[in-house]
Amino acid sequence: MKVNHRKLLNVYLIVIDLLSMAFSFLIAASAVVSEVDGVPFTEFLSIRISILNFIIFVGFVFLWYIVQALSGAYHVRRLTQHKNEIKNIVQIISFGTLILLLFRVIFNIKLVTPLFLLIFWLMTTTIAILSRIVVKLVVRKSWVKGINLQNAVIVGTNKRAVGFAKNLEQSPELGCRVMGFVDQEWQGNREFQKSGYPMLSDFKDFPNFLRTHEVDEVIIDLPLNTFYQEVSYIVGLCVQQGIIVRFLSDSFYLLFDMNLARAELEEVQDYVVLSVYTGAMGGWPILAKRAFDLLASLLLIILLSPLFLVVAFLVKLTSPGGPVFFVQERIGLRKRKIKVIKFRTMVPGAEQSVTALERFNEASGPVFKIKDDPRITFLGRFLRRTSIDELPQLFNVLKGDMSLVGPRPLPLRDYAGFSQDWHRRRFSVKPGITCLWQIYGRSSLSLPFEKWMQLDMEYIDHWSLWLDFKILAQTIPAVIEGKGAY
Repeated sequence: MKVNHRKLLNVYLIVIDLLSMAFSFLIAASAVVSEVDGVPFTEFLSIRISILNFIIFVGFVFLWYIVQALSGAYHVRRLTQHKNEIKNIVQIISFGTLILLLFRVIFNIKLVTPLFLLIFWLMTTTIAILSRIVVKLVVRKSWVKGINLQNAVIVGTNKRAVGFAKNLEQSPELGCRVMGFVDQEWQGNREFQKSGYPMLSDFKDFPNFLRTHEVDEVIIDLPLNTFYQEVSYIVGLCVQQGIIVRFLSDSFYLLFDMNLARAELEEVQDYVVLSVYTGAMGGWPILAKRAFDLLASLLLIILLSPLFLVVAFLVKLTSPGGPVFFVQERIGLRKRKIKVIKFRTMVPGAEQSVTALERFNEASGPVFKIKDDPRITFLGRFLRRTSIDELPQLFNVLKGDMSLVGPRPLPLRDYAGFSQDWHRRRFSVKPGITCLWQIYGRSSLSLPFEKWMQLDMEYIDHWSLWLDFKILAQTIPAVIEGKGAY
């Protein structure tokens, strides 16, 4: 399983920002404390901090983090120029400093003088800019090596679109891999063929290409007056499936309904690009979700390690011909393949016999389920009924491939049977161990596939941290009752 470099960088930025803020606060205090209270700095450090002051400081730290997260300070943007990023950092920290001034007025904090604010602002701004430069250097070095690249498709084969593709190709530090182009037959195709880029599909077949390939970005450069219907349809598909859309002209945005997305202008050397970002979750809540996943999965793995050892022993004892764990490739975030871990509950080689058992499938849609599956071992039935077989997926959560709560990751076979584009929006969020349809029957055959998908969309559209906690709380009684498990 791949290391999630972006998440590691986010954690790095958060830690650096909070530590630099606290350090800057301390240095600023050392510069003004003797002048304000007449106390030398060495004696100031020995003074006991009151509970109220501690609570006030913690409150400020929390607000500081919220401001940074909501302003996009922890999002490493591939196409943003240095000057724009520095401008954004200065604005964010200036706003955070104003909050500190507000705290000084509300709580009458004498220590926060104009000199204090100036030193605090200068230090936090300098450290923030330097930390971003380090991150950019690390990230771009990985992109040059071909690590964690974004797969981009360009719609339109005109001269400007080809020039933009070459710009991306000659700038590997931008982190994009051009898969190819999409267009229909026109008089400029002969000139395009000289570019050496592949033609992936025409407009008619492009929706199918999106469904079957890992596309992260679609870059559009077409004349709107001629291709309005085609562009509108492509944008709708991308928004529906959580794919980033970029325009080489900002005029498109004025004519399309972008209610499900957010847009911002970005500069790529000589190009001005309008980027439309989609997705159900963003900002500080998703960072809090990841932090909770990380801490909870680590704690549960430690607490449940004796159970893991017992189950592993029993699996080998009752079915010695196969491994303890069953590792299967499934579809994860942005249609990337991930390897999901479970305790083995079937006889060795069970996956190879799926074709022979297809005629006994009792589930609707592309999902394969048999209530009395002959491949399941005696111990496996107990593990499935209690959902103990799913517990090794805590390691997937720890690695960042999955979350505790989210749409279940589907096997490649099931994904290949998808017939509706709106089903694929479930891949715009990270898959999870449990979700709404686990509560409403888990693997129950009475719950149609369409209903499963609707519940996943309901989760995505109404997601909140509170909803995650609610689902986790309701999963426990659902497992104890054994609803829909077999």
